[in-house]
Amino acid sequence: VQLVESGGGSVQAGRSLRLSCKTTGLTFEKLRVAWYRQSPGSECTDIAKIYTDGDTWYRTPVKGRFTVSRDNSETTVYLQMNNLRPDDSGLYRCGADVWGEPHTTSGTCTGMTYWGKGTTVTISS
Repeated sequence: VQLVESGGGSVQAGRSLRLSCKTTGLTFEKLRVAWYRQSPGSECTDIAKIYTDGDTWYRTPVKGRFTVSRDNSETTVYLQMNNLRPDDSGLYRCGADVWGEPHTTSGTCTGMTYWGKGTTVTISS
């Protein structure tokens, strides 16, 4: 089971980035997938989720700017991030779970079963 994030980088405020979370070794259609952000000195916080039926959830600070989507044929979840701000900077990790499986902890991230290692986003003002 692997989750591999990509797409991070350093951009100026107001620009966009698209992150990818490629999953292998799992039945993708059964996965709920979430994006987490860990900023320096802060906890790991979930910011967006996409469910098996395509429903989505966003934490308030990213609503209207971030869009999470999934491509079942590519077994990949995307996070389109627009109008980026300096406080969006951090390590972005994806986590996934299947209904009924126990959750695990990875570093300070909790609430999912499987975890990627993350991709770093740095936004300059």
